[in-house]
Amino acid sequence: MIVAGNWKMFDGPDPSTVLAVDGVEVIVAPPYTRLRDCVAAGLTTYAQNVHWEPEGAYTGEVSPRMLADLGVHGAIVGHSERRQYFGERDTYVARRAEAALTAGLGVIACVGETQEERDNGDTATVLRVQVEAVASVCGEHERLVLAYEPVWAIGTGKTATPELAQEAHALIKTLLDRPVLYGGSVKPDNAEELMAQPDIDGALVGGASLDVESFAAICQAAARSTS
Repeated sequence: MIVAGNWKMFDGPDPSTVLAVDGVEVIVAPPYTRLRDCVAAGLTTYAQNVHWEPEGAYTGEVSPRMLADLGVHGAIVGHSERRQYFGERDTYVARRAEAALTAGLGVIACVGETQEERDNGDTATVLRVQVEAVASVCGEHERLVLAYEPVWAIGTGKTATPELAQEAHALIKTLLDRPVLYGGSVKPDNAEELMAQPDIDGALVGGASLDVESFAAICQAAARSTS
């Protein structure tokens, strides 16, 4: 099981307070200003984004090589907030993922539908397009992990039912046979039921990862789901 905490644009907790949990790969994804602190604390540390070029005139971006030089282990790509607020396209997500993997980093590639797309019955089509964009350039790379995050459940307090989440994860795995995390208002009180589903391989946690006790409880729920 994998549990990744996305701190988004928050300073986050003291890295020394984030504890390992047996049977769970615990990842933290702090803002760029906290990457060095998290690496120094011995945490498996991912950036929240990465560019596809090793260097160049790309203001505001960070390259895979730069992250690797810091001791960072990987990067999230294609998060719904990147897609929504910064116009991130599927082709860009795929290029970021490919470059990071080529540089030896791990990747969590995010996919998911909006409320409108779900209401229109387009969930399967959206997931197919997004996953196949990554699969076409990365294949079943051993360091590639996917995250299903229904956009309508990000920061809204809404959560897909375990049955809905399982259905989406099962579909994604028919398209690309890699681990798939669930992301969408994961909290201690729903984590265990979600991660008990057969095709859910962990969680990408947002707000709840900013509280050390909540994040630890989710990691412990993940550990129980494997026992």
